[in-house]
Amino acid sequence: MFRRVLVANRGEIALRIVRSLRELGIESVVVYGREDRLSLPVRLADEGFFIPREDPLASFLDIEAIVSAAKEVGADAVHPGYGFLSENATFAERLAEEGITFIGPSPESLRLLGDKIAARASMSRAGIPVARGTEEPVSDPDMALEIASEIGFPIMIKAASGGGGIGMQVVHEESEFSSALRLCQGRADSAFGDSRVFIEEYVDSAEHIEFQVIGDGKNAIHLGERFCSIQRRHQKIIEEGPWLSDEERKEIGSKVIAGAEAIGYRGLATFEFLRNKKGEFYFMEVNPRVQVEHTVTEMLTGFDLVSMGIIVCSGEPLPISQDEVNLKGHAIQARINAESPTSLEPSPGKLWECHWPNGHGIRVDTHGFTGYEMPGVFDSLLAKIIAWAPSRDEAIIRLDSALEETIIIGVDTLIPLHRAILGEVDFMERNITTDYLEKHKGLLSGGD
Repeated sequence: MFRRVLVANRGEIALRIVRSLRELGIESVVVYGREDRLSLPVRLADEGFFIPREDPLASFLDIEAIVSAAKEVGADAVHPGYGFLSENATFAERLAEEGITFIGPSPESLRLLGDKIAARASMSRAGIPVARGTEEPVSDPDMALEIASEIGFPIMIKAASGGGGIGMQVVHEESEFSSALRLCQGRADSAFGDSRVFIEEYVDSAEHIEFQVIGDGKNAIHLGERFCSIQRRHQKIIEEGPWLSDEERKEIGSKVIAGAEAIGYRGLATFEFLRNKKGEFYFMEVNPRVQVEHTVTEMLTGFDLVSMGIIVCSGEPLPISQDEVNLKGHAIQARINAESPTSLEPSPGKLWECHWPNGHGIRVDTHGFTGYEMPGVFDSLLAKIIAWAPSRDEAIIRLDSALEETIIIGVDTLIPLHRAILGEVDFMERNITTDYLEKHKGLLSGGD
């Protein structure tokens, strides 16, 4: 097992990793920039390492600076969390060159999964269903339009690298295609340094369902699914589980295990799918890292996923078998983003008062506290509030009660929007697809 781990991240996930390291008896060192010098992860870790940069993001994106930090503090491993360098194959390679373990998949796996075109092909060979689309990047507008017409509009243009809403463009009709292609190529080049894009069938009014997987490089297991269809700008704001029948879970679960084992996957991963109106599943992508919503699965299974990810990356075999995975009750997570609940614009600032809920079945993962200055240069996630209960209806009530108890003065948050969703009829009756907020625009204006 590792002796000392450098945490190359910030915010709630850095604190979450520090907690697991402490329970495993591993020393933690958290890197930080000027904005995070008084943050909880830095204060509660065994040590902090200052990486001063004019650009706050550079403290977490400068590969050589982080590698040097790991060497200087004597870390034998680096945990990247999510975002920043968590999916960067070059970073993983540089650490390996210095004899330092990257707590995550191999550089080869990162490169394969980071290329969505190659990942689609690899998962298809493993028996995972994929939506109709191009097997190669498209660049010539005329040829691309011909392919799109064969698939049938609406279609999705996707960046081959990177992820999130910036790498996706839905095209509803032929007349919009050429300009959308240029826009998507330009965004992909500026955001990910790779202008390659591909075309995929657009699965309209779909359910977004993801499977939690962990592998040790040889064997893999899944820990059930999470339902993530309530999103804004292709980013999730509410996640819950379980969602599928036992038969569906067994069928898709066996496929994601085969996919992970086919590439010798090591560490935590999330296999993401869209399910159409007919109940058919289509592979989207693999996120080769810990997910923001790993907490939902931890509440359902009782397992510490972050600790298990560290264990397998230390060279140990999987600490549990598939037979030991049992989903109990229902869990729902609300992402407490510092954003306006109506315009969804970021709302950074100082937390003049901050009270988090507590009680049976409630979990709060946060780096926020009274007096904390929420920076405007990073992601707006301030906290995650998760409710567990024996049934979904009870979990909804418990989460709503927890959100009502939460007091945050100084910044706007999505809590009013979350509470409106929890009380909306379609949500309560499980009539939810990825265009939920578009179909319920009143929720963003304070109405029904």
